[in-house]
Amino acid sequence: MADATETGTEPAAEIARAALAEELILALGQELSHGTGVTRRPASTYRLQLHGDFDFEDAARVVPYLHALGVTDLYLSPILEAAPGSRHGYDVVNHGRLNPELGGEEAFLGLAAACAERGMGILVDFVPNHMGIGARNPWWTDVLENGPSSVHAPAFDVEWRPLKTELGHKVLVPLLGDQFGKVLEAGELKLAREGGALEVRYWDHVFPVAPRSVPQLLRHRLPELRAELGEGDVHFQELESICVSLEKLAPRTDTSPQAVADRAREKEVAKRRLAALCDASPRVRAFVDENIRVFNGRKGDRSSFDLLERLLEGQAYRLAFWRVAGEEINYRRFFDVNALAAIRMEEPRVFREAHRLVLGLLRDGHITGLRIDHPDGLYAPPAYFRRLQASYLVERTRALAARRGTPLDADTEALVLERIFEALEAGRLPARPLYVVVEKILVAPERMPEGWDVDGTTGYEFLAAVNGLFVEPEAERAFDGMWTRLSGRREQFADVVVDKKRLVMSSSMAGEVNTLAHRLNRISEMNRRTRDFTLNELTRALVEFVALFPVYRTYVTRRGEVDDRDRALVERTIARARRRSPVVDPSIYDFLRDVVLQRYPEGLTEDERHEWLEFTLKLQQVTGPVTAKAVEDTAFYSYVRLASLNEVGGEPRHFGSTPEEVHALLSERQARFPGSLSATSTHDTKRSEDVRTRIDALSEIPAEFRSAVLRWHRMNRPHVGGENGSAPDRADELLLYQTLVGALPDGGVEPGTRPHPAIGGRHQGYR
Repeated sequence: MADATETGTEPAAEIARAALAEELILALGQELSHGTGVTRRPASTYRLQLHGDFDFEDAARVVPYLHALGVTDLYLSPILEAAPGSRHGYDVVNHGRLNPELGGEEAFLGLAAACAERGMGILVDFVPNHMGIGARNPWWTDVLENGPSSVHAPAFDVEWRPLKTELGHKVLVPLLGDQFGKVLEAGELKLAREGGALEVRYWDHVFPVAPRSVPQLLRHRLPELRAELGEGDVHFQELESICVSLEKLAPRTDTSPQAVADRAREKEVAKRRLAALCDASPRVRAFVDENIRVFNGRKGDRSSFDLLERLLEGQAYRLAFWRVAGEEINYRRFFDVNALAAIRMEEPRVFREAHRLVLGLLRDGHITGLRIDHPDGLYAPPAYFRRLQASYLVERTRALAARRGTPLDADTEALVLERIFEALEAGRLPARPLYVVVEKILVAPERMPEGWDVDGTTGYEFLAAVNGLFVEPEAERAFDGMWTRLSGRREQFADVVVDKKRLVMSSSMAGEVNTLAHRLNRISEMNRRTRDFTLNELTRALVEFVALFPVYRTYVTRRGEVDDRDRALVERTIARARRRSPVVDPSIYDFLRDVVLQRYPEGLTEDERHEWLEFTLKLQQVTGPVTAKAVEDTAFYSYVRLASLNEVGGEPRHFGSTPEEVHALLSERQARFPGSLSATSTHDTKRSEDVRTRIDALSEIPAEFRSAVLRWHRMNRPHVGGENGSAPDRADELLLYQTLVGALPDGGVEPGTRPHPAIGGRHQGYR
């Protein structure tokens, strides 16, 4: 009898599944077209920063007041479980749990009910780019325990074959306060037992011990225990059996699905067996704990730490001095923050696990929209937003099926997701059923990218434009002269940015740049016309390109598609780099341009094309952090012609805004992304609105401000310190004076009185 494949027919179950999926999507489309359950767009939002001292219950208590003010939607900082004691919530450690420090699920549902009672929505800040790493993060802990064979290894962007061969199949963990050897011999690294698990402790940090290395400790002095208990003792035999089971585990380099599953299961079985054995046999427990004491060494006896050093060498991580992070880090971070590891949201399983809880809250109406943090760090932002909208529709479909009494199984749900993608592509479902705004910084004249399934930005471009209305453009020449005379610097802001980008790439993000350069070098070796480019030349060209690139990133797709906007940006940047070239052979820029724009030469294999694309996609994830660090955290504090212009999303080179420019911006936002937020201050702004406005006002009295600054400089000259009287320098001094003008009380400070403690504390570093 022929099977279904041979006859060209589908099995009855598959036909029924397809019919159900189509029926549900049709019903969903009708529901959405009639406005039933369509996600709201806020009219006015108020952001609440949640933490242990202001939790969900505290937020619920202010809901009536905010409602009376006319606020239509609460805008909450991240609500998922964050690192212990986090004051901001952006260091999420568990996507599947509401933050217990904020009151957990019950308290959050109380807050949601308080809002719903008044017809208010809740916009929640969601962090898809990175996680806080530490002992409370089960995904990261599993990676440290098992390396590339961890069940959760695909979640993190780790280079398991880094440039430094000693780090092969390991994660560099740069958090030690001194060099490894000094920390070890100071006795600051302590081996400990927690039930049947071994762990290494360094102050408040806890690291797991790899399963295959546990027998190193259990077998130490084992002949002594055998002689005491006897070969036939059941407890001794159990201890040996545990050692054998751990030694038989697949090495961490074996990432086959079966080996990963077996390892994940058997290591936990061994932990339970060891815990039970220590409970059952006081002698074995004393033996294990004494070995731990021996491994921990004795201060003053260097050789006594050899056992612990050998144990640490067998781990899937390498503990290191924090200063080595810039050059040797082998996991992608949020900017250069070692405690925030980037996650691979492009992996479907990672996406599902990270979004399951928040999508359920959206489906049930407890939250009504998302603010997406740092989308430029994502591997493929357009694809992420498409999947986010589609996954929300899957949740809606699941709820619809449940109401009909036909709950979805896993296969049907997968088919529904596939069909929803198709329906979105064909326009059969609304492209933006879920309200989503993004923290996207637009560098003028950059516009929001096409093809993003979002309602707009969080409003940095609005903030900068409106702030510019309070700056007098006619005063630009006067402030140029003041800045040049007082600071002794003549470079323009754009030149400062380029220099600071180079600084960042040679220091805190040198490791990321080196990794990219080696990728580019491998690509150059694929073709006889480019194989003579040296690694040093490629590195210099890459640094020059990134330093001159005018916006945060390009958006080449995972299919290698390049839009006209990105093509023009890359061409212009390459032309500038070639003119300023620090390399011997400027044709290297043609090669770099072709790789970034996916202009493949003839004869390139599929694997080689994949290498080209991977380089470009990884490059896109580096240009953004380099720009952010160089501009927001560095150049904004170096070029302080008028400090109120140095704001996230701002352009200090543009001295103010005209009403016409602001109207043009608002018209474009209304036409393209009418759901954008319009912010004048955020949790990321360097200065609040009132401080910025006071500094803006200085542009109306440039002569008076210049005279005051010169007077203050003469008055404070005796207090300048540092080597050769160099601290603070005159640029820092000018920044300090502007900041004090912006922050001091309206009536000033009476002579002889002490300033408010907050003012003194914030500026004591300048004394």
